[in-house]
Amino acid sequence: MQKKILVIGSVWPEPNSSAAGSRMMQLITCFLNEGYYVVFASATDDSEYRYPLEDIGVGIKKIELNDSKFDAYIENAKPEIVLFDRFMTEEQFGWRVEKNSPDSVRILDTEDLHCLRKARQKAFKENRAFEKNDLFSEIAKREIASIFRSDVSLMISSVEMKILAEVFNVPPQLLCYVPFLLEPVSEERKKELPSFEDRSHFVTIGSFRHDPNWDSVLYLKKEIWPILRKKIPEAELHIYGSYPSQKAMQLHNPKENFFIRGWAKDAHIVVQNAKVMLAPLRFGAGLKGKFIDAMLNGTPSVTTKIGAEAMHDSHEWSGAVVDSVEELVAGALELYVDKKLWEKSQENGYELIKSCYDVYSFTTVLFENIEKIEYDVKAHRNSNFIGCMLLFHTMRSTEFMSRWIEEKNKK
Repeated sequence: MQKKILVIGSVWPEPNSSAAGSRMMQLITCFLNEGYYVVFASATDDSEYRYPLEDIGVGIKKIELNDSKFDAYIENAKPEIVLFDRFMTEEQFGWRVEKNSPDSVRILDTEDLHCLRKARQKAFKENRAFEKNDLFSEIAKREIASIFRSDVSLMISSVEMKILAEVFNVPPQLLCYVPFLLEPVSEERKKELPSFEDRSHFVTIGSFRHDPNWDSVLYLKKEIWPILRKKIPEAELHIYGSYPSQKAMQLHNPKENFFIRGWAKDAHIVVQNAKVMLAPLRFGAGLKGKFIDAMLNGTPSVTTKIGAEAMHDSHEWSGAVVDSVEELVAGALELYVDKKLWEKSQENGYELIKSCYDVYSFTTVLFENIEKIEYDVKAHRNSNFIGCMLLFHTMRSTEFMSRWIEEKNKK
């Protein structure tokens, strides 16, 4: 009998809008390739840019928050695996899965460590250095509790794996390192991409709803682009991203060669025609999909230490990793005019994709972890008493609150 996995998404996947959407599609593809029947469920409204999951054989299920109809659904479906997209969906549905389909392996895909991203953002806004104590927030208590309640959590960043182990004492058997899952760039693909001479201008891309991206756009507008444009007057900066606000569109200024382009129908086309990606992220967490897109399309990038964090291991970056305005401008200028450096940076990107994101290696690790848990799920859970305890109390607080809300909504 075909194995089933239910994916409960915080949103419908939009791979052309965000790295999270691309990541979700990579995971779905992995399970399809392993022979699973995949059902994707979400309590959010459908979106204009969502991936047509039906076209690749994925089932679609609309669910509601605080609705006991989900209990009957999951009890009847009894999927071998339930994958929660970010900790908020585990909070809403984890206890329902445990109660009505207790043998299902519960996997949490964190995307990035939300408590880390929020803590860094708070420190940045307060104009001070990030400290370990910043991590101990309300959102951390929720997120770490969700990780303990789950049978295993998929972590996209090695830095975040270390934080969970050393700061929050999360046992290693509850974590599985699964970064972006990619195939190497083929030689044929490399030859098809535009050359140094055939490219022009700078580009950056990322959802405007994501605070680190929006801050990066403002940083470019106010501090970096005015200096860089004076050094390369003919160059333009093109900024792409989903869901641009009116405030973002007001930054559009052709006289300054500063263009807000909005949503990109095909991010790969946009990125491969640019000479350099410029993305000076000042806070954030996880891995950044924009740099993956850049490397896959042979486009060197200039970013900060936060931007490149956990993305290149001990390998050379595909461009420049610097933090000050002066260094960012210098790095962007050098890559833009130095063909030899540009081509070396391009090759660094190809090597990074091959060495750090091999789909076959990490898929093997993922399914070995799942098989180990499935072999004796009871023993796995008994070895995680803190998780059992948190789940027990969740079912006695969240469950009754949810049922109260459901009854209230009926009136």
